[in-house]
Amino acid sequence: MKFEQLRNQTFHPTNSTTTLGNQASVTWYRIKLHNQEKQQQKLYLHLPKAYHLRSVAIFEESSSLINQASIDLNTANNHPLMYQGTVVYPFTLPAQTTTSLYIKSHAYSHQWFAAEIYDDEQSKKALVGGHLDIALLVGMLAALVFYNSLLYLATSKKENILYSLYLISGQVWIALAYGLISKTFNVYGDWVFMLNLTVFTMPIFLVLFMMAIFETSQTYPKEHKGLQAILVLLVLGFAYGLFDISSALKYASSLALIMMLVTFSVSISLFRKGNPLVKYFLIGHTFFVIFNAYAVLYYKGLIEPNYVNSHGVGIGIVLEALTLAFIISHRIKILESIRAKQAELTKQASTDPLTQLYNRRYFLVEASHLVEKAQQNTSHLSVMMLDIDHFKAINDQHGHKTGDLVLIQVANLFNTLSREQDLIARFGGEEFVILLPSADSNAAKECAERIRQGIEAHSIVIDEKTNLKITISIGVAEMNIANQESIESTINRADEALYLAKAQGRNQVNLAELQKDL
Repeated sequence: MKFEQLRNQTFHPTNSTTTLGNQASVTWYRIKLHNQEKQQQKLYLHLPKAYHLRSVAIFEESSSLINQASIDLNTANNHPLMYQGTVVYPFTLPAQTTTSLYIKSHAYSHQWFAAEIYDDEQSKKALVGGHLDIALLVGMLAALVFYNSLLYLATSKKENILYSLYLISGQVWIALAYGLISKTFNVYGDWVFMLNLTVFTMPIFLVLFMMAIFETSQTYPKEHKGLQAILVLLVLGFAYGLFDISSALKYASSLALIMMLVTFSVSISLFRKGNPLVKYFLIGHTFFVIFNAYAVLYYKGLIEPNYVNSHGVGIGIVLEALTLAFIISHRIKILESIRAKQAELTKQASTDPLTQLYNRRYFLVEASHLVEKAQQNTSHLSVMMLDIDHFKAINDQHGHKTGDLVLIQVANLFNTLSREQDLIARFGGEEFVILLPSADSNAAKECAERIRQGIEAHSIVIDEKTNLKITISIGVAEMNIANQESIESTINRADEALYLAKAQGRNQVNLAELQKDL
């Protein structure tokens, strides 16, 4: 409808800020102003939500058409009436006359409208600053993206990627829908409006995040199918938006309501089934559902606009994003606790509970790896078998508690006196074994002698009146790497050398002859 036809139409009263839903993409607004003063007034009409429109036309009429202006948002970057997403139309109100302003607002999909009239001073104040609340919301999401990136580097979990994509989609949509992009970059028009596709990507990544964090495909098949169904609808909406974003957005708010209903129902179901994380998700998602449902009513023009419902989506996204960050951190804490328990069980399975040295089973497994490495590098490798002299007599004379104390202190001395790279294990009873990588028979014998002397010089305090002196016997054997001798064969030769050391009087080191080539 052209301006000439408009003048005789019936207009319906509304507030200076209103929403008409998606059934009024082209709407005319009329503002009547009467100047009762005896002097003219210089005023400015502000349209602060112009950044999301296709075009704006303004007609100024008193007794006749005085002035008019039109703005195509696709070419508005350098338009003199466009300032950081706000149309600023200057006009003069003659003394004691009535002037009507007609505004044609052509929206892409949903009709949000706001009109403000200022004098010169208030106009400048209105244009300076602003959008600080939106910048804060976007900044909070940016901080969460950075935080989540650090978590991903630490865990490499799929849900961290999905959460980051959800946050980025939320950032873009909030900055777009509330004018931060237009204010910051002075960009408008069709290609900028295409960024509204994030209204589909946000819930897509949220649903995928739910599938990943709650492991619905493996654990909750019924709920997984519900999430899959809404995911299909969201993907179809996104695909439709690639070809006709304006039409797709007309159904976006209805689709958002369905998505919120499905995700909330799934959350309730998982809560009833005892999922440990879903209670935290429900808290954040409840905020998301409440604020977004309120915003959907605003976008459809069913309720009067106010700050909360016009900013409901942004508020809901940020509140849920904060809760999702907590869920991810809490899940990492749970996984770390599980890993710690697994590590503890692994340690218990591989160590001797009394001496905390490796046990026989772990020694043989680890020794086979060291032997393989030595064969690849053609390096030396030796084995010691160690036995506490007269240990049975210690148990008989002082009791098993003292015997355990002796075993513990001897094990500690082995750790102190041996090399850092040596593999030490309790083989059983009072018998121990040490594998020495990169040590030939001479180096191994020197190490064995150092250990023997250290044990001999040590006194074990039994009580205030009793100190116990002990000795050990050691058999040493170098592995024949060239002949690919087995670890079992080397241990047997070291054990035979140990038997000879004990037979020859104990408290000594006996070196086995190197196995000859076959």
